[in-house]
Amino acid sequence: MGEQHVAEGVDKEELRRFTRALLDDVKALQQMVDGGHIESGIRRIGAEQEMFLIDPSGGPASKAMEVLETLDDERFTTELGLFNLEANLKPLVFGGSCLRELEDELKEVKRLAGRAARSNGAEVLLAGILPTLTKAHLSLDHMTPMPRYHQLNKLMTELSGGEFRTLIKGVDELQMTHHNIMLEACNTSFQLHFQVGPKEFAPLYNLAQLVTAPVLAAAVNSPVLLRNRLWHETRIALFQQSVDVRSKVHQQRGRRTRVSFGKGWINDSILEIFHEDISSFRVMISSDLGEPSTKLLEQGIMPPLSALCLFNGTVYRWNRACYGVKDNIAHLRIENRVIPSGPTVPDEVANAAFYFGLLAGISAQYDDVSKVLDFDVAKENFFAASRYGLQARFRWLDGRTANADHLILDELLPTARDGLLTHGVDEADVGRYLGIIEDRVRSGQTGSRWVLDSLAQLGDEGRPEERFRAMTGAMLRRQKRGRPVHTWKLARFDEMADWRQSFRRVGQVMTRNARTVHPEDVIDLAASLMNWERIRHLPVEDDAGRLVGIVTHRTILRLFTNGQMNGDPDKPMSVADVMHPEPYTVLPSTSTLEAIGLMRDHNIGALPVVDEDGRLVGIVTERDFIEISRKLLEATLREIEDQGTSNGLGTLPSARSVKKPSER
Repeated sequence: MGEQHVAEGVDKEELRRFTRALLDDVKALQQMVDGGHIESGIRRIGAEQEMFLIDPSGGPASKAMEVLETLDDERFTTELGLFNLEANLKPLVFGGSCLRELEDELKEVKRLAGRAARSNGAEVLLAGILPTLTKAHLSLDHMTPMPRYHQLNKLMTELSGGEFRTLIKGVDELQMTHHNIMLEACNTSFQLHFQVGPKEFAPLYNLAQLVTAPVLAAAVNSPVLLRNRLWHETRIALFQQSVDVRSKVHQQRGRRTRVSFGKGWINDSILEIFHEDISSFRVMISSDLGEPSTKLLEQGIMPPLSALCLFNGTVYRWNRACYGVKDNIAHLRIENRVIPSGPTVPDEVANAAFYFGLLAGISAQYDDVSKVLDFDVAKENFFAASRYGLQARFRWLDGRTANADHLILDELLPTARDGLLTHGVDEADVGRYLGIIEDRVRSGQTGSRWVLDSLAQLGDEGRPEERFRAMTGAMLRRQKRGRPVHTWKLARFDEMADWRQSFRRVGQVMTRNARTVHPEDVIDLAASLMNWERIRHLPVEDDAGRLVGIVTHRTILRLFTNGQMNGDPDKPMSVADVMHPEPYTVLPSTSTLEAIGLMRDHNIGALPVVDEDGRLVGIVTERDFIEISRKLLEATLREIEDQGTSNGLGTLPSARSVKKPSER
């Protein structure tokens, strides 16, 4: 998320001062580019590793501040969500053992983060989107308590009119309205940096845009969001919509979102990107301003361009232009933000090798890909890869159309290999990492494919909450073994960690897709639904989805017994005539113990579950709690039996050893 030191409660005058500093930074950068003050002639690579913190049951653990305090390592920093961490890795000269060194440091930071997390009751998981996330985790209670994040949330929420709308269609459909930017915290990525010189920036940036699609097609691992199966890399659609603050007027005028692939190739300079972004997006946050960058430059000091870098951190191009200074030497980088975190460190380094290899290999074949391919084609390829992964179809440089997997195997892997070898990367490392990509593509098992196939194998076993926890538990186990995802066996239901944690809150046990009726519906429809679905409680909601009552099986039975179901055929009875208005309700965050007590105290068999606005989100019934009780009793009896066996006390009689009455 970039620079953390921002001003709180920024007023308009301060924003104007910041904007003036921003423009001075752009002027200074132009002078540095024109005057040859930016490093060239060397290529370096780098990376940022984002990760999730999870609790013993596989759910998100909002313990980032405690884990960071335990770590006490300057490479680690916060992210938007308290259940996220980020590690910044050291830059490496592109060549030799750089890929192997990258893997070694990734393993080191993951090991250190994991150890610190475990000391705070959590674990570290690499995943583009955590499968166990729910809407309840996306409240401001789980936002990292840093001024930058809260200032961004305040301003973006105001610009959006108080709500963010999300609509993503895949196998399932996710349509929701949210009131803060915490949906962005659902994403974690493995961000790659490639240092380039100022004169070669434009053609290499265009090339980075082009190769992003095939790299992403092979790297997808985020097909699930809030229990919905969506795109193979759902992060792409989610991130764009989670911070979309455009007004309806701006949408109609075609203004791009702050998260975007861009709108065209660049021609000459990195300045084109900054000019476009400053022209398109408002300054939203400020920071303490030092001496103007142009004055520092006059003194022979390479300026940090703090205002420009802070502003750049609020515009999220999938390939972002970056500036930095170290030891008074300024440099430019291309930051690729597309690749998801995980599934394993070897998978990530393989993705990096493929990306860096394509940049090096194709740049040796084409001076500038913008001269041989329309930008819109590259953009179409990118979104096709996001939706379909290896099943995407691309239009490529020679004008032909090819499946992503065939293009990667037949053409792009050899090109990436040549590019890496030409830049002196160790041949054994090239073979190992690109071999992982080849095996993954040949098997067809990307991270996304593993998640989707695991869900299919789990079927209807247990509750949805348990299936997603089982899959997350399986993901963690396989990740710790460190073998690439194409070798993973599908998740099993018995891999769910600490399953008792799956029943603590109503939101974990409720039926989400509850059948409902409208107050104006005929009561016969309610009776038929209850008969067809074998349910005893039917929530009643209005056109806005707000709960207005409940119909019970007992009410229907009483009407039938009293002969009122048929009634006057010319004036059929409505649901509103017989429903119980203002039923007892609970929130998804209500504890199951509290819900059980409420049902017992008021002698009711079901509780509609509503959100803070009174809209129905599910229902929890006696049957749900009976099923939980059965599982808990079985587990307790097994523990007692195991303890008895270990103490030499024998076992409880099995079903086979209990005699039927006729056998006694």
